[in-house]
Amino acid sequence: MPERLSEALLDLWTPLIILWITLPACVDTAPTTPSQVLTSGSRLELNRLSEEQRILNRSKRGWVWNQMFVLEEFSGPEPILVGRLHTDLDPGSKKIKYILSGDGAGTIFQINDITGDIHAIKRLDREEKAEYTLTAQAVDFETNKPLEPPSEFIIKVQDINDNAPEFLNGPYHATVPEMSILGTSVTNVTATDADDPVYGNSAKLVYSILEGQPYFSIEPETAIIKTALPNMDREAKEEYLVVIQAKDMGGHSGGLSGTTTLTVTLTDVNDNPPKFAQSLYHFSVPEDVVLGTAIGRVKANDQDIGENAQSSYDIIDGDGTALFEITSDAQAQDGIIRLRKPLDFETKKSYTLKVEAANVHVDPRFSGRGPFKDTATVKIVVEDADEPPVFSSPTYLLEVHENAALNSVIGQVTARDPDITSSPIRFSIDRHTDLERQFNINADDGKITLATPLDRELSVWHNITIIATEIRNHSQISRVPVAIKVLDVNDNAPEFASEYEAFLCENGKPGQVNISMLLMLICLYTTVSHLTNLP
Repeated sequence: MPERLSEALLDLWTPLIILWITLPACVDTAPTTPSQVLTSGSRLELNRLSEEQRILNRSKRGWVWNQMFVLEEFSGPEPILVGRLHTDLDPGSKKIKYILSGDGAGTIFQINDITGDIHAIKRLDREEKAEYTLTAQAVDFETNKPLEPPSEFIIKVQDINDNAPEFLNGPYHATVPEMSILGTSVTNVTATDADDPVYGNSAKLVYSILEGQPYFSIEPETAIIKTALPNMDREAKEEYLVVIQAKDMGGHSGGLSGTTTLTVTLTDVNDNPPKFAQSLYHFSVPEDVVLGTAIGRVKANDQDIGENAQSSYDIIDGDGTALFEITSDAQAQDGIIRLRKPLDFETKKSYTLKVEAANVHVDPRFSGRGPFKDTATVKIVVEDADEPPVFSSPTYLLEVHENAALNSVIGQVTARDPDITSSPIRFSIDRHTDLERQFNINADDGKITLATPLDRELSVWHNITIIATEIRNHSQISRVPVAIKVLDVNDNAPEFASEYEAFLCENGKPGQVNISMLLMLICLYTTVSHLTNLP
């Protein structure tokens, strides 16, 4: 036991023991000193004591006739005197013997069978057992015959402040939104004290903060923790350690205390706008890049986290709004610039875009801090690429009479190198499309000539593919389809579809029409008219 506790108990008990010594051996009323006397006797005396009991029970700290009290944790060189049993039948002739039975009789409490003095022979702990129920009886010293019925009484263990407050659920963790107003509730903590909450102030707790000021405060009695500063910024400091003390005895000097820790984390709110890492971005892209290819990324940083840091990106101005687009990457929180339409170095060599990043989730409480958006300039330079030849037409249609002379020119295709270097072009026929090699092409000027005779009656159309290849870079190749229509000429005599046979009457007259001959002539005329396109 702490030294100051022993001194306090000694100061309390010394005058009480002196007072008890001065009392007469027999008392008729309920004692009011630590040496308590339980009396018994006539029925009238018991009734009187019961009346006193009712009166004393109305006082919170009054003694009652059937209770004794002993301080817990008291230890000394001698057993502690709890009280004295006494009966009116005892004239002091030592012919009465007192017997004690019940909780702790003989092990914790001993009785002097002659004087009735009850002593506690062991240190008591109220938190282990708060009261003991015992039975006392006065008997004849010689015969052990009961002189009166047994009487039950209680010895209550009186509390002293021997238990410090404890935080059973610590350490604690709590969160509070950043930028909260002064006095915002964070959490509350609770300590327990094993001492008697009714007797004295041993279990009356007062809370205070040992560390964590000036950021947080605590209600002394309820232990509700609140913010003590307004507008704490998570981006400046996210986590705070608060040391909380609970002290008994109402917080007065000499009280016992216990401590715990509370970690307070500021949760994020959207109080910061996005900000581009740089005001000007430079990107370069080959003119032959595939549509949809990512050209570059721009990023607006946001000091907030989670959804409060999410931004959407848009192209709001510039000379390339029709050729480029920007999309938002939700994971990386940046903007991806992509190509929407083909580029041509020879037409335009650079573009300028103005891009904007804006917060997706805007908190109206902080709208006064300005627009939650930012802009940056993006310059895109188009790089020249070695492009394949470009034909003057995507397709060609040529016509040639079927009786055209061999090696005669039936048409021409043209192509150019779109690059600034302008490489010469060489032409050729894809022979997979001209297996019979009916056509040739001049490799330099693209003129197509007839290599073998044509016959419209065998084939009206010929479809071939012409290849244009850069002389300086044979990997740059273009192809174009060429459709050749064979025109008809009158190169076939009329023929009867079948043999005809005419019959004449032997007595026929001159000028008489023969029907079969007429039909044959009509058929012949029709055939000749069709072949010669006569009306």
